Parts: sequence; C-alpha cells; structure tokens
Amino acid sequence: MKKLVFAALFLAFCLNAPSAMGAELTVSAAASLSESFTQISQEFTRETGTKVNLNFASSNNLLRQMEQGAPVDVFASADQETMDSAAKKNLVDPATRKDFALNDLVLITPAKSTLAGPEALSGAEVKHIAIGQPESVPAGRYAREALTSAGTWEALQSKFVFGNNVRQVLSYIQRGEADAGFVYRTDALAGGKDVRIVTAMTGHKPVCYPIAVTKDSADRQMAQKFVDFVLSPRGLEILAHYGFSPVK
Repeated sequence: MKKLVFAALFLAFCLNAPSAMGAELTVSAAASLSESFTQISQEFTRETGTKVNLNFASSNNLLRQMEQGAPVDVFASADQETMDSAAKKNLVDPATRKDFALNDLVLITPAKSTLAGPEALSGAEVKHIAIGQPESVPAGRYAREALTSAGTWEALQSKFVFGNNVRQVLSYIQRGEADAGFVYRTDALAGGKDVRIVTAMTGHKPVCYPIAVTKDSADRQMAQKFVDFVLSPRGLEILAHYGFSPVK
C-alpha cells in the first residue's frame, strides 16, 4: 500500500513539476558577447533550471540563420541596424526589444607594436589592417564609418584583411598576421597580453547592443525571462565585468 502511495505521489510531482525543468533555450548572440553571455547563461541555468544553448557569430550571419529557419528563442545583436532588419522581417517581437549594453570600437595592434594612432595606418610599416566585413560584421561597419569620417577609408583599401566576425579579426592580431585591426574594447580585453589597445575610435554611430525574443520562440515566457536576466542588476554587473558600459 505504501509503495502505491509513494508511486502516486511521485507521479503527481512529475506531472506538476515546474515547466522549466528540462527546458532549453537557444540564444543567438554577437560574437563579442561570447564571454559575458556564457557566464550569464550559466547563472540563468542555475537559477531557472533551463539549459541555454549559445550560438555566437557575426550579427548578420545570425540574422541569416534565422531567415533560413534556424530555431532561436533570443537574438542579441551588436548593432541597431541588424535588429531593425530582424524586426522588419518579422523575426523578433518588437515589444520585447531592449538596448542592454554599450561598447567602444578600438584600434588594436600586436602587443609589441609602437603604432602611435590611426593617422599612422597609412605608413609603410603598416602592411595589413584587420577589419570585419562591413557587409556582415557590425564592427566592420563601425570601422568603415570611422575611417570614412577621417577621410582615409579609400586610401587604406589595399591593406585591409577582412574577417568573418570580430573574433577572427582579433585572432589576426594575436597571431601577428596583421599590423593593426579594429575590434570592440571587450574583444581587445579578451585578447589579453597579446593585444595592445591604441585608442578608441570616433566618427561612427554608438555601439549599442539590442536584445529581443524571437517570434518563433518555442518558449516565449522563458525567453523573456532570459532577456529580463540580462537586464537585471546581476546581468549588467556581468556585462560590466567584461568591459561593457551601461545604456544611459
């Protein structure tokens, strides 16, 4: 009799267990969010029991994946333009869209370089400049804006080595395959002792990160909870730890 009662209680527990138990979310986020979102996701999982599958790439590539039907619950872009495109294509819920972090575009070099600043990029000692593909990598677009504002974009064309995302650009500098490059401050900090930050760039739009729940999310309630966690004091504290600034 006791065994029957125990079995009944166990069955009732299973049927009434929180829906988050065993649940999963897929979060597609800009490559520059790799370290911060990894920690955020780990803490979110401990708090909710929901496993978070992270997908990092350039913002435009993530958008293309969603257009092709990739299952995504939350999308975090490194620029407003890509999120605008996702909204126009009805891929995200505009009501859930929030700006959650700011970043800086910086000029970096290998650690031993003595490059003085952006004005030195045209010099003979700089043969290769790493930059994200402007058509698909937000950091590349920001860099193009900055160099166009400075009047040097066209003159530097022959030196550009293009990367598929900001982390590939960083790796070119870390391996000494480029003399200078443009990444976000957070990426440069992640690059450690192999990277030297020369200066923050100006002449481009603010580097502002938006996040939103996707229209096709299989669990929109839990996806919203993830967005809320990113925007929570703890989420913002983690972002600050990795070099992001708060949205004012």
